[in-house]
Amino acid sequence: MTDPDPDPTVGSLTEGAILRRILEVLGPSSAPVGPGDDAAVLSIGDGRVVATTDTLVHGPDFRLSWSSAYDLGWKAAAVNLADVAAMGARPVALLVALAMPDETRLSFVEGLADGLRDACTALAPGCAVEGGDLTVSDTLTIAVTALGSLDGGAPVLRSGARPGDVVALAGDLGHAARGLAVLFDRFTDADGNPTPLQRDALTGADAAAVAAQLRPHPPLALGPAAARAGATAMMDVSDGLALDATRLADASGVTVDLERAALGDDPALSLGGGEDHGLLAAFPAGMALPPGFRPIGRVRERADAAVTVDGRPVEGRRGWDPYRDWDSGRG
Repeated sequence: MTDPDPDPTVGSLTEGAILRRILEVLGPSSAPVGPGDDAAVLSIGDGRVVATTDTLVHGPDFRLSWSSAYDLGWKAAAVNLADVAAMGARPVALLVALAMPDETRLSFVEGLADGLRDACTALAPGCAVEGGDLTVSDTLTIAVTALGSLDGGAPVLRSGARPGDVVALAGDLGHAARGLAVLFDRFTDADGNPTPLQRDALTGADAAAVAAQLRPHPPLALGPAAARAGATAMMDVSDGLALDATRLADASGVTVDLERAALGDDPALSLGGGEDHGLLAAFPAGMALPPGFRPIGRVRERADAAVTVDGRPVEGRRGWDPYRDWDSGRG
């Protein structure tokens, strides 16, 4: 048996292992809510700001053959706004950094800005891009920081779920993953390389699924609504229900037991597919759920498994980990 590599490559580790090492080096946080949740909560003078950041990179996160500049702007805004909403906060501003190859057309940058603006207007009225940075890179990269206000309320964390709570979801499950499957099935060449998306070739459910993948519509207003209603825990479902429910269960020290009947026609896709950016929340038993949330399970005392479906542990690795899946064709 060989000794573990004292200096492993990031490609040999999971995202969680890399994050744990970074946090060990950084040391304890002095913020009201530091690393480990959907967003940080910072004390600024006599107020608090919810802050989060996310990066989209050409290759692992999007393909220019499939995503227009407008799509990318919209999605870059939506995925960050969802993390703010998952804390129970109201999005107020975005900061956007673009790293672009020299040959990028100005019209592309304008299209991306259109998508950013329209996503803010449609999903989080009052929120806007308020600054950022531009630089050059061989790989198109979009980094967004989102800021939100708690409006005097308390943040809803992943760690507050209690046995007996109702597990509820706002938003869709599996639609974006189904859209990604359509893209790989119908818009790749014999070697698996992306070919240009022909939008007029898509109809019905396929068109809706691809739209869910390229331009997600997270239910942002329901984040603050859940906080006001008394949600005990909440998070954005970005990496798949099974994986994100595991994160909530581990943070709260409980087991999340999901109901198969609540997972739609394709439970496997609902559990493993990501990027719908719905809101997973726990609410005290007996309370009326806020409109837009539907029950999908219960919180139980911690058992051997973090997540179960009808009492049975979820088998296999589910969900998206960029250090495990980036070269498998997803994103």
